[in-house]
Amino acid sequence: MTSLLKDYKNKLIKTVGATIKAYRMIEPGDSVLVGVSGGPDSVALLHIILSLAQQFSIRVGVAHLNHSLRQKDSDDDAEFVASFARNFDLPCYIKKEDVSKYRHEKKLSLEEAARIVRYRFFESVAEKYMFNKIALGHNADDNAELVIMQLLRGSGPLGISGIPPVRNGKIIRPLIKLTKSEILEFLAVNELKFVLDKSNNDQRYLRNRIRHHLIPHLKSSYNKRIVETINRFASIIRSEEEWIDDLIKPIFNKSVLAAENNSVALSISSINELHIAAQRRIIRKAIAEIKGNLRRITFSHIESVISLLNSGHAFGCIDLPDRIWIKRDGDTISFSREKSLLRDLYKKLSDENKLSFEYRILKPEAGFKAEIFPRSLLIKELGLNMEFSKIDIKNLPDIHHAGHNVAFFDMDKLSFPLVLRNFRPGDKFQPLGMSGTQKVKKYFINNKVARVQRAKCLILLSQDKIMWVVGYRIDDFFKVKQSARNILKVELFLA
Repeated sequence: MTSLLKDYKNKLIKTVGATIKAYRMIEPGDSVLVGVSGGPDSVALLHIILSLAQQFSIRVGVAHLNHSLRQKDSDDDAEFVASFARNFDLPCYIKKEDVSKYRHEKKLSLEEAARIVRYRFFESVAEKYMFNKIALGHNADDNAELVIMQLLRGSGPLGISGIPPVRNGKIIRPLIKLTKSEILEFLAVNELKFVLDKSNNDQRYLRNRIRHHLIPHLKSSYNKRIVETINRFASIIRSEEEWIDDLIKPIFNKSVLAAENNSVALSISSINELHIAAQRRIIRKAIAEIKGNLRRITFSHIESVISLLNSGHAFGCIDLPDRIWIKRDGDTISFSREKSLLRDLYKKLSDENKLSFEYRILKPEAGFKAEIFPRSLLIKELGLNMEFSKIDIKNLPDIHHAGHNVAFFDMDKLSFPLVLRNFRPGDKFQPLGMSGTQKVKKYFINNKVARVQRAKCLILLSQDKIMWVVGYRIDDFFKVKQSARNILKVELFLA
């Protein structure tokens, strides 16, 4: 029996050793900080790393974060890890944090708050005590659970690619090829003690429901090797993601107009030449460049940026989680991470961009010819040109697909001089297709137009009546009907 146990132990350690070599997780002379919670995975990880320490000539340390989530149980876990490290004469770094408090301050889920605090602790210990690798105990079952969670949430390829064996060349997961049952058998065979976190059985958490109900059901009713199958699927997706990312890099670099530490500006015309799948990846890459990751960035966020690219508006902005600010200015879209809260930035930019201007467009002389009518007006405050031209009803194009920066009006309903000015509080109009009037501010709110964008909005009037909230909607009174004969076409351009 003893020889069989020894053989099993050697087989499992060889599997981990092969994983380490395959992903080049550890090089000779590395210093490895092992994250140990006291649970079965981290205890097995530490024992295996110690078994391989001589082979890889590495220095080993232990780190444990007490999340303070289970009162005395959390303190007992910390003491268990400290005692464990003492028995092996290993340096041990333990810290107590109030994760629940941090969660409420940052308005995060408990899982996300714990993850942020834990990784921040590991990184600080590694930097202070010169560990160049941080080993964590994620296994194949963890990976399968995450992939299913991401599928249920509607994640894209990156999300369903699972847990990377190596992240940023520093975070390593040597047990990623082992199943939970293999790890538990290893601990039982070697009579190794560990602690259990009762919260892992709390059915309020999606991961626990997947772990204790969905995966066992899939195993018994569909595929007894479902964990291995999902891990293989994730591995294929991850390798293809890496390949596609390599293809996207030169395309992304070609689109970059300017880049700094906390901002990057891209050419909209370059992006719009790409397939929609590539556009999404370019946007995600731009956000990741300044944010450092894509956590809390959802598909709907990416689609909002796509809408901004395709809106036809010369100006626009979007704010995303973690103070990410995306702004369109002509053919440039910029991504930045602001130091202050975005609601404070909105106020600041609105104050800075309180414009006040007014231009008059005189009536053409009687008997003018259509070909000499076009007039171009420079709006120097915004760096824009507005062009006015007359067209015959017979030559009227498809006005429903003309774009946001073009509008058509029945000239017989106009009273000159027309006035072009900035948006002002109290402005009202009757949006095309509506039966009653609406404040322009209310229209902006309903259509999610940001405050700073409103400050730059042009208003075109005829005898103090709004004809066009430029770039958005004309007034219903001035619309072109079949009875109209002469049409005024107004178009906005970049200067």
